[in-house]
Parts: sequence; structure tokens; C-alpha cells
Amino acid sequence: MKRLPFLSACLLLITSVSQAAVTVTGDVQVPGPVELPPGGRLTDVISVAVPNAESYWLAAGLLRQSLLEEQGRLKTGVLFDLEVLRRTALLFDRPERADLALRLHEQVSRMPVTGRQVTVLDPVAIEVGFAPNVLLGDGDRLIYPLRVDEVEVLGAVAQPCRLPYVVQQEARDYLNDCPSLSDAEADYLWLIQPNGATRRVGIAPWNREHGQVPAAGSKLLVPVKNDDLDPPIPELNQQLAEFLATQLAEVVH
Repeated sequence: MKRLPFLSACLLLITSVSQAAVTVTGDVQVPGPVELPPGGRLTDVISVAVPNAESYWLAAGLLRQSLLEEQGRLKTGVLFDLEVLRRTALLFDRPERADLALRLHEQVSRMPVTGRQVTVLDPVAIEVGFAPNVLLGDGDRLIYPLRVDEVEVLGAVAQPCRLPYVVQQEARDYLNDCPSLSDAEADYLWLIQPNGATRRVGIAPWNREHGQVPAAGSKLLVPVKNDDLDPPIPELNQQLAEFLATQLAEVVH
């Protein structure tokens, strides 16, 4: 009789493990929850869901329960810095900068905390060992979207733009069709590829980087100038880019 509670606990543990699942949505042959075996990895889920070859594997997203808290803190930090920027801009009599900070604050506020992990989700690359076969957890999600032939430009622009994707066009050249504001940092932009990889790119004559080409579905963040304020907010644009990288096409507002 004394062993019953222990046996019950073991049975409960076994049941909870067997019920662990990862949900797969988007352009896959078998969408829905996939039972996750103990120690289950990406290949265990992908082999059941079978993403279609026509889906845009580069923009696929792995949303992790374990990353929600960390990314929630990132979002809070970005919102805090934007509010500091707004107040500081008002103190320095830069009302246009304050309005931009408020607009960005409203945009980020509407964006969800996704828990997206930056990793390669190409089924072939994972299968042959060219990409990590990531260990998964209960409640994680996989999303395989359709291709979107656009590049989105955000940040210190008059209005966010969705521009037609142009093969091999440099990141800086998209700004010709989505002009920056006078409150933009003119020397750089942030390139956020559809897989979540993020890079600061030099675009001024003195630091211009060539070969920085967005893929279809990328985002370009035009950074907000703040080094002329006291105090400056040096990490604002990088953290904003990192948070934008967690967003998927299906959930960006």
C-alpha cells in the first residue's frame, strides 16, 4: 500500500510525457498536433507533418515556450526605451522625434511575444545534418508559411512600407521607395532576414557594405537617431531589430 503513491506518480509522469505535443501549422501535408516522444527533435515532428516543397522553408518559424519569458523582457525593454526616447526628445525640443517614438511604441505594443528561435527549419538540411536537429518541448509550435514576395520597411520612415521583392537588390536600395525621416540614423540600417537572422548594414558612402541582399519576406529597420540626445539610448535600435526578428509574417501588424 505504501508504494501506491509512488507508482501513481510514475504513471502520471509517463502519461504526461506521452501526451507531450508540438503543433504544426501552415503549408504542410498533415497540420495539427504531433505527439512528441521523449527526447523528441525536429525530425520526429517534420517526418509526420511533411512540409510541402512549395512552402517557404526559409521563413519557417519555431516558436518555443521556453523563450516566451526572455522575449517578453525584450519587448518590455524596447517599449521602455521608446518611452524614454519620446520624453527626452520633448525635452530637447524635437517634437517630430517624439511623435516617431510614440508611433513605434504603439506598433511594438501590438506585436505578440512569439518565442521564436532563430534556427534553420529546412527539412532536407536537417535530415542530412547541415542544420541542427533541435530538441523540442511540449507546447512548441512549427509554422511553414507560403512565400511572400515583399520586403517590409519599418522604423524611422514616414509610414511602414511593403515593397515588391527584387532579386539581388541591395538592402539600401529599397529605401529609394520608402524614404527615411530626418530623424533616422543615416549611416546604417538593420536587415532582418525571413529566418530571423539579423545584421546591421552600413549604407553611407564611408561605410557602405555591398552584397547585403534581403531575401523575399525580409524586414528592413531604418534606425532612429538618438546619439544627439542626453542621455543617448545606444541599444535601442539593436534590441528593436532583435524583437522584430521574432515576428512572423502571419502575426506582424
